[in-house]
Amino acid sequence: MNGGTGRTAQPVMKHGVVRVAERGWGTHRTIAAAVRAAADGAVVSLQPGVYRESLVLDRTVTLTAAKGPGTVRIAPARGAAVTVSGGAPVLRHLDLAGGGGGPALLIRGGDARVEACTVTAGSVEVGHDARAALRDCVVRDVPGDGVRVTGTAVAAVTGCTLGPVGRHGVHVDDGARADLRGTRVDRPAACALVLTGTAAVTAEDCFLGECAEDAVRVGGPVRLLLSGCRLHGAGGHGLRADGCAPAAGRDGRDGRDRADGAADEAGAAGAAGAAGAAADRVDDRIRLERCEILRTGREGVYLAGESEARLTDCHLTQTGGAALHVMDDAALVLDRVRAVDLPGTALAVGGDAQVRATGCVFTRTGANALYGSGSSLTELTDCELSATAYSAVHLQGGGRAELRSCAVLDSEQHGVRVEHGGHLTALDSRVERAALSGVDVEDGDAVLRRCAVSACATGVRLRTRHRPLLDACEIRAVRTTGVEVGAGTGATLTDCVVEDCGTSGVFFERDSEGWVDATAVGDVRGSGLVVWSGARPRVFATRVSGTAKNGVYAHDGAAGVFERCTIADTRYPALYVGAKATPVFRGLRVHDTQEDLSAHADGEPVFEDCRTENVSVSTLPAGAGPAPEREPAVHGGRAAPPGGSQPEADEEGAAGAADEKGPGAAETLAGLLAELDRLVGLDRVKQEVASLAKVMRMVKQRQEAGLQPPPLSRHLVFAGNPGTGKTTVARLYGRILAALGMLSHGRLVEADRAALVGEYVGHTAPRTTAVFRRALGGVLFIDEAYALVPHGQVSDFGQEAVATLVKLMEDHRDDVVVIVAGYPDDMDRFLGSNPGLASRFTRTLSFDDYASDDLVRIVEHQAQLHEYRLREDTVAGLTSLFDAMERTERFGNGRTARQVFQRMTELHAQRVADLASPGAEDLTLVLPQDLPEEALRS
Repeated sequence: MNGGTGRTAQPVMKHGVVRVAERGWGTHRTIAAAVRAAADGAVVSLQPGVYRESLVLDRTVTLTAAKGPGTVRIAPARGAAVTVSGGAPVLRHLDLAGGGGGPALLIRGGDARVEACTVTAGSVEVGHDARAALRDCVVRDVPGDGVRVTGTAVAAVTGCTLGPVGRHGVHVDDGARADLRGTRVDRPAACALVLTGTAAVTAEDCFLGECAEDAVRVGGPVRLLLSGCRLHGAGGHGLRADGCAPAAGRDGRDGRDRADGAADEAGAAGAAGAAGAAADRVDDRIRLERCEILRTGREGVYLAGESEARLTDCHLTQTGGAALHVMDDAALVLDRVRAVDLPGTALAVGGDAQVRATGCVFTRTGANALYGSGSSLTELTDCELSATAYSAVHLQGGGRAELRSCAVLDSEQHGVRVEHGGHLTALDSRVERAALSGVDVEDGDAVLRRCAVSACATGVRLRTRHRPLLDACEIRAVRTTGVEVGAGTGATLTDCVVEDCGTSGVFFERDSEGWVDATAVGDVRGSGLVVWSGARPRVFATRVSGTAKNGVYAHDGAAGVFERCTIADTRYPALYVGAKATPVFRGLRVHDTQEDLSAHADGEPVFEDCRTENVSVSTLPAGAGPAPEREPAVHGGRAAPPGGSQPEADEEGAAGAADEKGPGAAETLAGLLAELDRLVGLDRVKQEVASLAKVMRMVKQRQEAGLQPPPLSRHLVFAGNPGTGKTTVARLYGRILAALGMLSHGRLVEADRAALVGEYVGHTAPRTTAVFRRALGGVLFIDEAYALVPHGQVSDFGQEAVATLVKLMEDHRDDVVVIVAGYPDDMDRFLGSNPGLASRFTRTLSFDDYASDDLVRIVEHQAQLHEYRLREDTVAGLTSLFDAMERTERFGNGRTARQVFQRMTELHAQRVADLASPGAEDLTLVLPQDLPEEALRS
């Protein structure tokens, strides 16, 4: 009391500080009273004690414990200890306890800061449009969520510890945002972090784990960035996302539709673009960077629904389920992710999910490194898949995968297993040390290009109704068979090397069909090529040497065609032909071996133009015998596989009169020009090529005389519509230059945008360079070259391909010829896209559309090739048919002629099938009524 006035003395505020204590001069007895008395910006200093108040703050004041943390406790009997509805209050060094099961700290307005406080018996809730910053706080022993952020509120949680709590550690809902830094969310009864609605959360250097359910759970089109976080000890998933992507994300999903059917190499770039659609779809709504996911009860990362996520530089280990599991329509992008020491699979992809992984390591797994099923699509680039208890890659049920520059190592089963509709595309990859097969395909399909398989039990094992392709692959150091083509299976091998095999090099099982071209088989402990009963392989330009048994072993009842092959250095006879075996050997060369042929008395081999050199015991017939059937033509020294795409010339009919010599044969300029002249139509092109050949011959003569050659570019532009013989002429041009000695071999390497342009930054130049180097010594033919510079897209990766080509053409000006082809107008635009193109492509050859008479000649050639005869009125009808055809953009020139002939044979067959006993003339004679009227509409 103040004796002078008889009134109670009021607390004095000195230097903006208001004191609160249970007793003492100049203090308030309650915090609420002190707050009411304090000016804006004042500090309310609380003396140690327990305050049974439920505060409401709507002003900018600071509440602080005078004696530091742990000395002041605000614990009302009911309700929140502190409710913030406005202002910018600061809470420092306080213990806040909720009463009655509600929140202990409720922030529903204003901009609050909470520093070094402890919150118990109630959650921290931030709602409406409030802003809150929690720093160095502890939230524990809470019956519900530790921190809950809703509405459009924004919360920053820095250096805090949350847990144990009765539900989720942090729950962000609605359109709220939260920023967690250096915070530990530990021992929640449910999840460590939950995002729902359209929430957005950034968490940096946080611990999220030791929880009963998922470390992080995402539902709905939220945004999440985890950077440098540890997701440890979750009873459920490390990260679970099973919500829907926003509408914008769903719009991008038709990339998969465009990808369907692009599983074969055409590519490989088409499939790459398909899988790359996964990356295009992911708009970084869910991102994990430099995170570690450890000791989860279920999957490390689980994506379902239409969720999308990207992981960069993350580490996953000791997960209860798969390290990464992607289902439904989800999409996942992985960059430099490691998934190691796993009891199950590293990456499981199912449903219609899409995954793209670059620079990742999946190793030491208790199951697969990659398991793909459903209609999923997975692209792996520069990845390692190793030390797996099951097959490193397992694809089934329609699951598709593309491996680029990957290493598949040390599998305890198969390196790659494809079954029941799975599809594999592997490019520039290697498979090593698989306990079973390096690649095993059963009722699936596979395309392998430039791959290496080594140190496995079996190299490649194929048992499928599809036709797998091995192109430019190497199979080495296998314990049994190099390539095993199963019963009833068709397979294609081109430019492959099969060597150092424990048994046979290539084994064709019963009733199989194989197509082998330009392949080398050597250093095998059994026979080079084994053909079992009923098998019918076609083998072209293949070399077999260094075998412990036969070069070619044709079992009883085997068949097949072996053309332009070489066999040498065999310990058993180079050829063995069993009883009733009917193989055909054309242009075979056997040299430097003890014996060339051992045949059963009932064997029926056919030999045409075969020869032997340096053979001690020779019984191989040197003359030609009639072949029992007509075999497919071989163009440019290579054979076109059945069921695959024929060379353009064959489809166009332009090569109707072309010889079957390849550039490897000794060819003369006169013979090649005669072959060119026999092509249907193309009069102007023939004249220009003949003129070029003369100029090139003169250049060669000047060089041989020691004179400087005149300035001359050998590179050409072929301008014309589809089906006009461009590929055929390009192939001949290469052979002509090889015959003149201006190219080492003259072989044609075909490429297009898909082969040259990468999907990502930095991929295009290496891809273009690799294709260019394969063409050295020959011709690089780029069809639809204008596609490298799409109209109106100045930043397209195709510009990089063009720039790379220009430089390589300059660096290797004497080693390669480049021919670019396409529609005339588009080629003008292409040449104008880079200053270096016009100076390197100085000559354009124009390919005119075929006249009706030319198209008739193509059909006549097709008929002769397939043993049909056309009556004069049929030929006249053909001419009228082609005259009446509308020459739209769908008109295929020579390809259209070939399609017309095919339809004629179908109509002929339908007519003859109705005859009681058709004779030889009925079976071969095509009548006017066999002409297809519907061709007019195409």
